[in-house]
Amino acid sequence: MPFSNKTSRKVTIGSTQVHTHGLPRAHLQDVYHYTMVLSWPWFMAVCAFAFVALNAVFAGLYLLSDQAIANQSPPGFLGAFFFSVETLATVGYGDMHPANLYAHVVATIEIFVGMASVALITGVMFARFSRPRARILFAKNPVVSVMDGRKTLMIRVANARQNMIVDASAKLRLLRNETTPEGHTFRRIFDLKLRRDEQPMFILGWSLMHDIDDESPLKDVPLGSAKAANTTLILSISGVDETTSQTMLSRISYDCAKILWGHRYVDVLYTDAEGQSHMDYTRIHDTVVDK
Repeated sequence: MPFSNKTSRKVTIGSTQVHTHGLPRAHLQDVYHYTMVLSWPWFMAVCAFAFVALNAVFAGLYLLSDQAIANQSPPGFLGAFFFSVETLATVGYGDMHPANLYAHVVATIEIFVGMASVALITGVMFARFSRPRARILFAKNPVVSVMDGRKTLMIRVANARQNMIVDASAKLRLLRNETTPEGHTFRRIFDLKLRRDEQPMFILGWSLMHDIDDESPLKDVPLGSAKAANTTLILSISGVDETTSQTMLSRISYDCAKILWGHRYVDVLYTDAEGQSHMDYTRIHDTVVDK
């Protein structure tokens, strides 16, 4: 069935890419969302472009009337642009000023737009700065090894900021294609039970463990199988930052092909000869074959 590229969008879930079609465009309603997800360089670039474009529009409006700006310097568009910048920023140096009623009306509109723009940009910048961001390190590969006599899926995480995250909780889910007895295929989500899914004080590291027993959805996902190719692990961690009292969220997804079966993580916590404890975050991704 043909689709219009204008309404298509690519959504990535793990390594799976889904092209969505048919949704109505709602860019104006999602402006706040776009400003929050943009990187800082792109956000500042968009603000700079909007500033230049807005002043260019008002400069063109001033030029529609002859002698609209008294003492305009330099003449032409550039002088009108500089006057617009001064008016939009409510600087008012005094050298250039509106010379007729038309210019006063345009300047009044521009000052209102400028005040509203400053308020909006200030609010968005404050929201971006105040939004809590967790700096959680996730191991590149989950591992499966025997732990306490049980086959265990393990994912290692660490708090890179080393601040106090209170009442941290973790949820591990499995997402895969399922075919019903009627022959219908759809994506199904399974909750993977963790040995411990809460951490009262998450400061350094945390090893999340799921027992692959008879009740685990992973028991019938052998390495390299077709079922493993369509299976994704989704890990989400949340908690409260003790400093700001704000909820922090972080997540990661793994394809089941990334699971290292028969491996275990290298220890990151060790004690030196003087009895001092050390945690080496450079080893968080390192694994060895389980003996």
